Amino acid sequence: MRATANVVRSLWATATLRRAARSLAVLFALVAAQPSPGMAADEEAPLLAFGARIAGDDARTRLVIAFDRKPDFSIHYVADPVRVVVDLPETSFGLKPESLEPRGLFNAIRYGGVGAGASRLVLSANGPTEITEAKVMPEEDGSGFRLVLDAERIDRGRFERLLNEQQWKGTGRAVKADRPAAPPPKAGTFVIAVDAGHGGIDTGAVGATSKIEEKHITLDFARVLAETLNREAGVEAFLTRDRDEFLSLAQRVQIARQGNAHLFISLHADTLRQKDIRGATVYTISDRASDHLAAELAQRENLSDEIAGVAIESEPPEVADILIDLTRRETQAFSVSLARNVVTSFEGQIKLINNPHRHAGFRVLQAPDVPSVLLELGFLSNEEDEKLLLDAEWRKKVSGLIADAVRRYRQAAVANGG
Repeated sequence: MRATANVVRSLWATATLRRAARSLAVLFALVAAQPSPGMAADEEAPLLAFGARIAGDDARTRLVIAFDRKPDFSIHYVADPVRVVVDLPETSFGLKPESLEPRGLFNAIRYGGVGAGASRLVLSANGPTEITEAKVMPEEDGSGFRLVLDAERIDRGRFERLLNEQQWKGTGRAVKADRPAAPPPKAGTFVIAVDAGHGGIDTGAVGATSKIEEKHITLDFARVLAETLNREAGVEAFLTRDRDEFLSLAQRVQIARQGNAHLFISLHADTLRQKDIRGATVYTISDRASDHLAAELAQRENLSDEIAGVAIESEPPEVADILIDLTRRETQAFSVSLARNVVTSFEGQIKLINNPHRHAGFRVLQAPDVPSVLLELGFLSNEEDEKLLLDAEWRKKVSGLIADAVRRYRQAAVANGG
């Protein structure tokens, strides 16, 4: 009898703890959802997703996500590879990573912001998949609402009909970069676009020890670099993104060109399977990769749009114009010159990878008229590099070295009539 009573008490205590934990989560959700002091009365705070679970097999899978308020949503499909895209209003995701570990029909699940006022859940599927039922239900205890998504495996023909029937083309506000037209720079001003890689739903790599996301590393460094460059006489540097937002690769190029940039510097801090590899690398664009490592890195970086659920449309064939070809060649030559100047500045000052100037087909470096480089500051998979990437003094030092490289590049370009 005593044992039975102990079991009852244990069960009661467990249930009580579960209810308390749920109430605490809801309390945090409600607090986080309150408008900030500077928010206008008619400006609604972001939704808050505070819980999730997933279950199923390779035929059917169910996802459930708990929100503090009733979420509006829309569902779309993207092919090659198959992805299910769930668009939401701006949402703060307070989810434990393990709560949406991919399983069943899905091999990867990502979520995050994709632009002003918009967030997105991207479900990468193992094959043709359809959301057969999607509904929002109030929680029984009144703590919020849950979005329930039931997915089923379907044949290719059915999936192609879904693609053809939907009006969504992977564009619109979810991937729109709201940028006012940049005024023409003052005569003689040297304009530099500083591009913080990744952002929003595209978190990039994750630190081996700190677990910090690459998108935060690159933005922190971009701010310091832009500030350093702006102290140079006659230089004006601007950021392609100044907050945690998603920009497609094409948008980054477009922002640089619309900003009348003379240079484009894209910042990254990737991870590698070989954790002993460390040091900075400077990449320029080429239709052929210089080595296997460069090819692998370019392939991963070019997946940024795919990760965010953007439908990648084939680019229209360019006009066969010899002037365009000459412009590309000249731009590429300037890009190589900039890369070499950066390597020269870094030598003996910071750790460089072997053969630090490499090249591959990076889509973010494809502007035909803006010399561009992609700078791997170091690798978050290496503990020593990771410590440096988190060090404010190191960021200042490296930014100063990049500014020196840009100064020499600019002097040479002016001397050669560039």
